[in-house]
Amino acid sequence: MQTKKSRLKIVLTGLVLALLAAGTLSVLYGWQQGHFNSPESLKEYIGSFGLLAPLMLILIQAIQVIVPVLPGFFGSIVGAGMFSVSGNFWCNYLGISAGSITAFWLARRFGTGLVRQLLPLKKYQRWTNWLNRSQSYTVVLALAILLPLAPDDFLCYFSGLTGMSAKKFIWIILLAKPWCILAYSFAFAYLL
Repeated sequence: MQTKKSRLKIVLTGLVLALLAAGTLSVLYGWQQGHFNSPESLKEYIGSFGLLAPLMLILIQAIQVIVPVLPGFFGSIVGAGMFSVSGNFWCNYLGISAGSITAFWLARRFGTGLVRQLLPLKKYQRWTNWLNRSQSYTVVLALAILLPLAPDDFLCYFSGLTGMSAKKFIWIILLAKPWCILAYSFAFAYLL
């Protein structure tokens, strides 16, 4: 019985990894072809995936946190034009949350070397100095995740360098992130 469960787990893991690899290659191809230059071209590109368009938006939003290739609000604009408010919200919430948790994990796993490669040296040093002086980093992180236009993608990486537990970080993401995304979803739906 344990062998069947092990095989099933291996097969499911393989399928998930294959889907992620295919999705990531699709995102890289779209970026290389210039589909991320504007919300209109991104909307057209995501729409080309038909029924898989919501999954593509989720993946793009996850990847844009991990590798900032476009502003995160592009996904909210695109989702508002393609899906209902709730569909846009869920695609963005799932993607951004997954990307944020992945960024935290990558920083925790690969350390400062990775984070330094993502930021110019001056910015990295400024953030590191601020982080070392901050006594209320958890509160600052929660507010940055909650509020729009904060540099929360980089804070996800920096959080992985701190002593913050993964559990605390995930709770902050899951509880604070929906409000900003919900505001974007309603605002862009109204404007479009």
